Amino acid sequence: MKWKGKDLFDLVCRTLGLRETWFFGLQYTIKDTVAWLKMDKKVLDHDVSKEEPVTFHFLAKFYPENAEEELVQEITQHLFFLQVKKQILDEKIYCPPEASVLLASYAVQAKYGDYDPSVHKRGFLAQEELLPKRVINLYQMTPEMWEERITAWYAEHRGRARDEAEMEYLKIAQDLEMYGVNYFAIRNKKGTELLLGVDALGLHIYDPENRLTPKISFPWNEIRNISYSDKEFTIKPLDKKIDVFKFNSSKLRVNKLILQLCIGNHDLFMRRRKADSLEVQQMKAQAREEKARKQMERQRLAREKQMREEAERTRDELERRLLQMKEEATMANEALMRSEETADLLAEKAQITEEEAKLLAQKAAEAEQEMQRIKATAIRTEEEKRLMEQKVLEAEVLALKMAEESERRAKEADQLKQDLQEAREAERRAKQKLLEITTKPTYPPMNSIPAPLPPDISSFNLIADSLSFDFKDTDMKRLSMEIEKEKVEYMEKSKHLQEQLNELKTEIEALKLKERETALDILHNENSDRGGTSSKHNTIKKLTLQSAKSRVAFFEEL
Repeated sequence: MKWKGKDLFDLVCRTLGLRETWFFGLQYTIKDTVAWLKMDKKVLDHDVSKEEPVTFHFLAKFYPENAEEELVQEITQHLFFLQVKKQILDEKIYCPPEASVLLASYAVQAKYGDYDPSVHKRGFLAQEELLPKRVINLYQMTPEMWEERITAWYAEHRGRARDEAEMEYLKIAQDLEMYGVNYFAIRNKKGTELLLGVDALGLHIYDPENRLTPKISFPWNEIRNISYSDKEFTIKPLDKKIDVFKFNSSKLRVNKLILQLCIGNHDLFMRRRKADSLEVQQMKAQAREEKARKQMERQRLAREKQMREEAERTRDELERRLLQMKEEATMANEALMRSEETADLLAEKAQITEEEAKLLAQKAAEAEQEMQRIKATAIRTEEEKRLMEQKVLEAEVLALKMAEESERRAKEADQLKQDLQEAREAERRAKQKLLEITTKPTYPPMNSIPAPLPPDISSFNLIADSLSFDFKDTDMKRLSMEIEKEKVEYMEKSKHLQEQLNELKTEIEALKLKERETALDILHNENSDRGGTSSKHNTIKKLTLQSAKSRVAFFEEL
């Protein structure tokens, strides 16, 4: 009952393990107006609902100028990622379609890790909310078509850890025009309705119909004092020669909120331009050590993964070779069996042919004997002589035929013997091949196979012994060089990234339904057509090229 806002806020931060508390606050709603819990005021003294439970939202109140340089803790980065992603999906931050697809791919990488076609099959993003409804409705594209384009980019993010993917998301999102801007309806002295934008860079004045590009801007280093009286807000420039400029808001409560955001953003703006406090230095040192440790851990895991993959490939190759050898052995056995059967058949046929040849030779001999007997017989009469001559002639013809048949059978027997010899030679070769297959070693020497990794990583003492958390100057220098290298690589990739965005924009342009374009879509396209591709920071710098005095005068005349 007696707790102040700071007590509740500190409890939440401790529960989350959050140390970069200056970005965050506890938000609640009063009559459709957003308010933030004051640290030095009792919680129940705020104008909150008296009904239990009392609901607060733990949110980022102030945004960094450069997320990569300012957000130190991983939990801080994660909380900003979740909040910015929700704001983009809820369309509180305008994001062009092609950038929405790219951001969605980083969100998928943060959630699912590296893309694996065998795991992340078609339809795995069907239940995910990844794109603003405005973008989905703007094109004649099915969910499968959006998933295909998101997955194409998702596959390119291989190797990025969750925190790295989330940081890439923030680095792209922080250059969106509406990122980190709090908008408030105001009127200048002439009564012109305008929008005041408060963010990490300063105060910006917008046309109510165009929240993307401010008309004029005042960076925090040009502002000396901010105050309000009732609904009137007063801004005093740093240059005392320049008149103050005033505007009116709709409610006193809104003025209080504007002042809170101005004070907080101004403090952070000035803090960024000073040397880091001891606490921040310690946090950054710890973050560097943690990043180095994680990088070493990732390298170790990558090596282990590579070794596992090599071992699996070797195992698969051995299994394939073993299967091939089994198939060869089976084929050799079958060939051997066929050879044995053929040899048996040929041997049997050769034996039969040989017996037939012998029988024919015997018959030929008998015919020859008969012919000799007939010749030797005395023929008394001419008729007998003629008959005998005829019989002799028939016997000679028969003997000749028997001799030819005998010769043919002998040749056939020789051929069968030759075929039998060839069959036996084939049988011998088949047996030799089968012997070679059965005696061949099925595994290569053990030295050529990576040793399988132990299932229990914690018992793998080599890594534990070599992994030290006592980082020396050389480690820090190496890490700094790696960070610089990453920055250079990022700059090189940015051009390629812009080309990919333009390609996607061109690809889906034909599917766009022009009649469904929102006012912000039209404004963004007009800015792009005018060549407005510069970063958000560059846009603000261009607006501050004029003198503060001329900008104040311009504001008064709007």
